[in-house]
Amino acid sequence: MSANPSETSPNFLSVGENAESREIAVLLRTDMSGQTRPALMWLGGYRSDMSGTKAVEMEALAAELGCASIRFDYSGHGVSGGEFRLGTISRWLEEAMAVLVHASPSRVVLVGSSMGGWVALRLIQELKRRGTGPEVAGLVLIAPAPDFTCDLIEPHLTEVERASLDERGYFEEPSEYSSDPNIFTRALIEDGRQNRVLTGIIDTGCPVHILQGMVDRDVPFAHALKLMEHLPVDDVTLTLIRDGDHRLSRPQDIERMRAAITALAAA
Repeated sequence: MSANPSETSPNFLSVGENAESREIAVLLRTDMSGQTRPALMWLGGYRSDMSGTKAVEMEALAAELGCASIRFDYSGHGVSGGEFRLGTISRWLEEAMAVLVHASPSRVVLVGSSMGGWVALRLIQELKRRGTGPEVAGLVLIAPAPDFTCDLIEPHLTEVERASLDERGYFEEPSEYSSDPNIFTRALIEDGRQNRVLTGIIDTGCPVHILQGMVDRDVPFAHALKLMEHLPVDDVTLTLIRDGDHRLSRPQDIERMRAAITALAAA
């Protein structure tokens, strides 16, 4: 299906100062083709890391296309430093921006999975606010979960979970993907309110392709439809996958992802 990704060990980028400093693991693949295609940047989901199937397949595709690629782990994820429980959207956004600035491509296609879709949208907003940085040439969102703390978690909190947030500062729930439970902190939820994007028109300034499974139990496909409503000025393609789950990591799902990225990278 794809070429083998590079086996280079990650470099570590220091983000934050003093007590907030953490070492972020970064894997960069340089464009050796001399072409001018945009770099591909992976933005992972909650508790996911850059060694996952989709992230590795994105890098392999970059090698085939002659694109640079950027993979990294958020703090508290994968091989990066920092504590997971200290993670917030603002903190992970800061790390994504630092990695992008460090890589310094002139153009980039952002590929955001689940929570990474939220980070990607906020990253575009921050680039526009700064007025500097690479041109975002395209956005591929896989089961995107913007505003998930506000829209998908808070409305469904049980009394026990609310009490745990008040008393312990976090609550836990079983994970389908790990023997360790998911941990959601009060800081993550409060910070999520400050990073909402589904509050008005989102103008990304680039073509967008959303891939969404219709049997996704973590992010219902109605959430992707809601996101579409906030993207009225962009060229947006929504692919609903009737039997697709949240991971969208089956061979046929990977092919859809590769096709979406290829189309935007070549545009």
